[in-house]
Amino acid sequence: MAHSGKPQRIGAVKQITSHSNPIVKEIKGLIAQRKHRSQSGLFVAEGLKLATDAMAADWGVRYLALGPEARDNPIAQKAAATAKARGALILEVSNAVMSAMTRKDNPQMVVGVYEQKTLSAREIDPRGGTVWVALDRVRDPGNLGTIIRTVDAVGGSGVMLVGDCTDPFAVEAVRATMGSLFHVPLAKMSKDDFKDLAGKWPGTVAATHLKGSVDYRTPDYQEPALLVMGNEQKGLEDDMADACSTLIRIPQTGQADSLNLAVATGIALYEIRRNLLEL
Repeated sequence: MAHSGKPQRIGAVKQITSHSNPIVKEIKGLIAQRKHRSQSGLFVAEGLKLATDAMAADWGVRYLALGPEARDNPIAQKAAATAKARGALILEVSNAVMSAMTRKDNPQMVVGVYEQKTLSAREIDPRGGTVWVALDRVRDPGNLGTIIRTVDAVGGSGVMLVGDCTDPFAVEAVRATMGSLFHVPLAKMSKDDFKDLAGKWPGTVAATHLKGSVDYRTPDYQEPALLVMGNEQKGLEDDMADACSTLIRIPQTGQADSLNLAVATGIALYEIRRNLLEL
């Protein structure tokens, strides 16, 4: 997850007072449009915690916007100094400009623009890993962000996004990770690439599936494990399930017909890692 090997340049500080400043418009576009994020390779993360997490993870940063409250905050100033040393442009803005930038009446004191990082299937080396989660066509950014956060919490190795998934760099997804985005590797791949990877996986490949007849607490999960989860509405497709060695189910006794995707993923992850987690 190291940052790129481009020559280091020292950043600068710029005061912005106009809502129509090109940088303000650029940040608004990154928040609003997936196309803009994809073309630029950048994304927005709001808040001081995410800024400090990004700096601690040595993440590439393009801009760090500071509202008035951040100028007297030593943690914010330290993050800004680190970002500037890495070549970022530090933006000093008013609350009004910050509100216009983020489209919020009560914006965070710090807003950062960071470089996107994803792996391909070929770059994943499961050896020495713990557990990866593969998500088939996940649609909800809140679910995705929560799953990334949970993978971080259990000491997981990363998240694979298979097929047409929601954007992990959308503001809603980034917010739901609570900073774990900067610590959990993300990989994007096609279904065929996933099947090839699953076929060579050295540990347990388990999936939650309607055809699953094995209680999720029963298998002897062998790490590196791979947990495969399906789409929120349609679940896991049969051909994806066929690529897995174990099909599991989470028992239910109430009236709900299904569990939320992020909740189900969390339950399974904690079971997979149960014997390896300590207080």
